[in-house]
Amino acid sequence: MDRTLAFISIGAVTLILSGYAMPQWAVFLTTVSLCYGTVVLGMILLVRTGLVSFGHGLYFCLGAYAAGTLKPFFGLSELVFMLIAAILVTTITSFALGFLLRKYRDIFFAMLSLAFSMILYGLLSKSTELGSTDGFNVTAETAFGIALSELEYGRYLIFVITVGTSWLCCTLLHLYLLSNKGKLAEAIRDNELRVEYLGASVNNIIHINYVISAVLAGLGGALMSISIGHIDPEMSYWTTSGEFVFITIMSGSSSVIAPFLGAAVFTSIRSFAYEYSPDTWQLLLGVTMLVIIVFLPEGLWSLFSKIKKKGSP
Repeated sequence: MDRTLAFISIGAVTLILSGYAMPQWAVFLTTVSLCYGTVVLGMILLVRTGLVSFGHGLYFCLGAYAAGTLKPFFGLSELVFMLIAAILVTTITSFALGFLLRKYRDIFFAMLSLAFSMILYGLLSKSTELGSTDGFNVTAETAFGIALSELEYGRYLIFVITVGTSWLCCTLLHLYLLSNKGKLAEAIRDNELRVEYLGASVNNIIHINYVISAVLAGLGGALMSISIGHIDPEMSYWTTSGEFVFITIMSGSSSVIAPFLGAAVFTSIRSFAYEYSPDTWQLLLGVTMLVIIVFLPEGLWSLFSKIKKKGSP
């Protein structure tokens, strides 16, 4: 059996079992880490293709708003439908924008993606129907037909669904990376011309990878909005996209597990630093990033690779 898939499954089961006994603050931090990890999971797919998006807050926010507007506009508050709405909206949007973005590389791709994210921020900030800059509250009343408000452990069920969704996304992306199209991502990063000579369309593969990364960001945003219970335009602001890039660099792109490790480290440092040192928490995050870049330039996950090499005969 694939060791990565086994590790992912064991980790998901461990989280579900331990989540029942964890304090609420730990469950919340873990949930946020999983949501961020799901977004960064798509970011590493782009990095493997040689691209960096500075505007993935666009899909993080779109997924959240797609899930959150189901109740006020359509009267639906089923968690499954909210996630499906996030998938549909981000798929359609990224598919349309992908025709333009797939033509660009390097800083042009990064800045163009950021521009679209900031356009969404501006539109939402001016929309009084959607709460303007204050946003609005989001509530998932049922999950698979079960009333969450009447369930004693309704919050725990949301946590379990978040873990399950993250596990599914992680598993599917790992299998995709093992496929022929998935393996072409790194080939495109190294030499696009040779990939074209092999008969593959670079633009089409970039387009597919972009849509996949957008859907993962949308799912992360939807899960985040449901877990927190509130959404606002700040989810598409450039600082949010910057956090995703920060975690991507911190994690590394050598494994699909890396984004969740990086997200857990980032969320923990930010939360505890803000709690005990509210005036210098940004400094602590900056120092953490510098240490990782200097000693682990390929990300936190490279630490496990080094340990494995030292342990091998």
